[in-house]
Amino acid sequence: MSTLHFRRVDRRRTARIAVFADLTIQGFTLNNAKFKIHTRSLSVSGHGGLTVLDAEVAIGQTLLVTNENSGQKAECKIISLRAGGDGKNIVAFEFVSPHVDFWKMHFPVSGTKPLRRSLPSAASA
Repeated sequence: MSTLHFRRVDRRRTARIAVFADLTIQGFTLNNAKFKIHTRSLSVSGHGGLTVLDAEVAIGQTLLVTNENSGQKAECKIISLRAGGDGKNIVAFEFVSPHVDFWKMHFPVSGTKPLRRSLPSAASA
């Protein structure tokens, strides 16, 4: 019996899409110093996003994220954190309130297979 590797199973609630949205992120560092950083998203989903922060933060911490394109604000929680270059952190966050239309776009339903373009079966001359 073969075993399916855990990373092969789609665990996301909505698909992640590479979108570079301008964001303002506010919160407190681990030293309790207030920060306000202008950054961009690396990717987004219907439940959160991924960005780079130049601040010391921790998993579980709450942030206020503002979408500069729409002006909409949302309270978010850090769910993943890894070191990036130059002392910056790559931060994954999720919205505290569900069903926030923060990105002003629609996402495919979980489990939807990506569309693939098919090549013509015969080249036309």
